[in-house]
Amino acid sequence: MDSDELQTATGAGADRRTTKLAVVGAGAVGATVAYAALMRGAARTVALYDVNHAKVEAEALDLGHGIQFMPMAEVVGSDDIAVCADADVVVVTAGAKQKPGQTRLDLAEATIGLTRDLLPRLVEVAPDAVFVMVTNPVDIVTYAALQLSGLPPARMFGSGTVLDSSRLRYLVAQHTGVAVHNVHAYMVGEHGDSEFPLWSSAAIGGVPLLEWRGSRSAGPLTPAVRDRIARQVIDSAYQIIAGKGATNYAVALAASRIIEAVLKDERRVMPVSSLLDGYHGIHEVCLSVPTVVGRGGADRQLEVPMSSDEEADLRRSAEALRAVARRFGF
Repeated sequence: MDSDELQTATGAGADRRTTKLAVVGAGAVGATVAYAALMRGAARTVALYDVNHAKVEAEALDLGHGIQFMPMAEVVGSDDIAVCADADVVVVTAGAKQKPGQTRLDLAEATIGLTRDLLPRLVEVAPDAVFVMVTNPVDIVTYAALQLSGLPPARMFGSGTVLDSSRLRYLVAQHTGVAVHNVHAYMVGEHGDSEFPLWSSAAIGGVPLLEWRGSRSAGPLTPAVRDRIARQVIDSAYQIIAGKGATNYAVALAASRIIEAVLKDERRVMPVSSLLDGYHGIHEVCLSVPTVVGRGGADRQLEVPMSSDEEADLRRSAEALRAVARRFGF
């Protein structure tokens, strides 16, 4: 390779667009989101932002020391919001911490106040980013963030019931004795107490879940079994918080898959929380339904067939969230 060719190759490498992920909040969830994203090679640069200077620098340093054992990336951490500049994806985990026995909706007031201060500054430094809200109560916070930011709905959405759907599939897989990857089922609605599973469209290895007849080692998925599983999904976070103070591993893995779906333009169907505008007759509320997620964000909500009971449950969930949003002036 002669000098001109070398210069051209070097220039091409220097101009190649790399991806940047900004994680807002270096607490248990934020730091673990950064770790999961780095382990999966989701972004070339991972920036951590937190108001706690010592904490955010320590987390970035600790993560950076492990880069040798991960796909190559750069890790930076700062208490200056400029560290998020020009990010492709901004994941917001900062918010009030959920205490044992406290519902997600109880967290709304403090977290919305934080979001009101934070969002305009984030949009200013990363105006072209796709924003993923992870902070609870995620549906209310996402709706508030959408109103406060002025961003298009596709570029401002929440992690929603992506984790809840993973919990559902895990429990169904445990009961049926099949691999979790062969269970296809969604939790939808609020990421919280009014969420519910879409049993009517769920399947196990291509077999409609409601037609699953069981096996020698496991009985059928009777209504009683399905109700027990749904209740376990809803109570999972409370159980984990009571035992260890926070949920962080599974939610970070869920967030990292959302990040990858955006940065790699995967067009992956995920139950993220986004603004509904006529979905099954529901308007002006953010909640989770199966949605195509790609480089532009939450692109298209799938009109999944629902039973009459499921449609009624979705409307109830929407109304519960709308009532809370109104309480806080949205």
